[in-house]
Amino acid sequence: MDASSERQPMLAISGLSKAYGSTVALEHVSIEIGTGEVHALLGENGAGKSTFVKSLTGVVRPDSGVMTLAGAVYAPRSILEARSRGVVAAFQELSLVPNLSVAQNFFLPRSLKHWGLNSRLRMEEKAAEILRRWGGDIPVRQTIERLTLAQRQQIELIRALERRPDLLILDEPTAALTDPGWLFEAIAERASAGGAILYISHRLAEIRQVAQRATVLRNGRSSGALRLAEASDQDIFLAMVGRSSARSGRPTPSARRSDACRLVVNDLRARNVDGVSFELREGEVLGVAALEGQGQRELFRALAGEEKQTAGQIVVEDRLQSFSCPRDALKAPGGIAFVPEERKTEGIFASLPVASNITLPRLSKLSVAGVISPTRERKAARDAAAKLDLGQRYLPFRIGALSGGNQQKAIIARALMTGAKTLLLFDPSRGIDVGTKETIYAAIRSFADRGGSVLVYSSEIPELISLVDRCLVLYRSRVVASLANAEMEEDTMMALLTGNPASASGEIGAQS
Repeated sequence: MDASSERQPMLAISGLSKAYGSTVALEHVSIEIGTGEVHALLGENGAGKSTFVKSLTGVVRPDSGVMTLAGAVYAPRSILEARSRGVVAAFQELSLVPNLSVAQNFFLPRSLKHWGLNSRLRMEEKAAEILRRWGGDIPVRQTIERLTLAQRQQIELIRALERRPDLLILDEPTAALTDPGWLFEAIAERASAGGAILYISHRLAEIRQVAQRATVLRNGRSSGALRLAEASDQDIFLAMVGRSSARSGRPTPSARRSDACRLVVNDLRARNVDGVSFELREGEVLGVAALEGQGQRELFRALAGEEKQTAGQIVVEDRLQSFSCPRDALKAPGGIAFVPEERKTEGIFASLPVASNITLPRLSKLSVAGVISPTRERKAARDAAAKLDLGQRYLPFRIGALSGGNQQKAIIARALMTGAKTLLLFDPSRGIDVGTKETIYAAIRSFADRGGSVLVYSSEIPELISLVDRCLVLYRSRVVASLANAEMEEDTMMALLTGNPASASGEIGAQS
């Protein structure tokens, strides 16, 4: 028996259930987290994790079940009541207010006062002090909407850690972080001080690094706690999705791959892009690897017409192009479709049904005398959803109510529906479960097998190694290497990513 199971439980839950009409989100879920324990919660998107976290934080009221916190009955009716009991969450879908400053967000829903009045200066001084304490280098007067995703996630995490809660809930905390080392140290310190941490992530390597035990949710039901030291990755995958992982090794090149270039980029310059050049061939999946802030985001947005190109050339199917908006990119020869990084704010129309989100690019072809045909729309949506294994039952649902993984399936289905021959995918599997990742990987390879071309950035190096045919490495806004898949080793790539090419092993295709 491990030490964590011998301690007084900080959190004990038995028989927790929650249904939304006929849809059962949680069914008799039980879990126990010891004082000082880091406990992982695993499961596919849609398995019930979000509803479970909402029950813990008072966002939703469970239909039945008993929760105790430090031995006392726990039934929060709001986030504020949960906080008052020592339960704080840092959410994957960030809870920051975008048009307020960093300092203001730190103290929501209340503000620091001086002589009974809100004091912006006091808030800014205190926020700067908090950031220094946690190693954050972010301007406190800057509004949240002007920060990078990594900076926003860091603020979300620091805000939760600063409260020093009895139970800290971390939902995909490293999905956008460049270096999560500081977070892992903070987790260890909180656990050693007697706090309990519920750690939700799809990254098994980091779960093994920080957690001792894990509970798996599948179809709203919980398994008993797994001791991670005794469970293989295949054991965990099987518990999550009911089958073994189908992916292993490196990708098989597409049968449709050719030497013909679909996209040629010559000395491209834009904000934070400093003379990038590369070729993307027909039937090829080309990866981009970079640490946070190396120009990868601006590169993709420039190629999609969302960032102003200041110099250089973009050539699509031998024709020089100039994009001032995404519509221009879609109208380029063969078409270029972009899947952005942030699902919630850039990828979906949250209030519209899933079917409408998928079929947006084809509305003119689904209309009769200017009126959309529901029959045509449903059929088109069903066909596109099937390519991503997105259940037909979700199509009438408001897309904002779906899990992040199902939202991402719908977004990629929409990109495929454009008919574009080139896809730009920016971190398409960020924060989604291993089963959904495999579905997206398969869709990408299938697209390449049909002659499509894919440029894909991922924050996970192992993902790139298992997915792409070649990989560009960006450092300081430039391409410093182009690696064939056989040359892609984690130590080689990390050396290049951190600006230490002399430490990279093997032969590499360096580019100036």
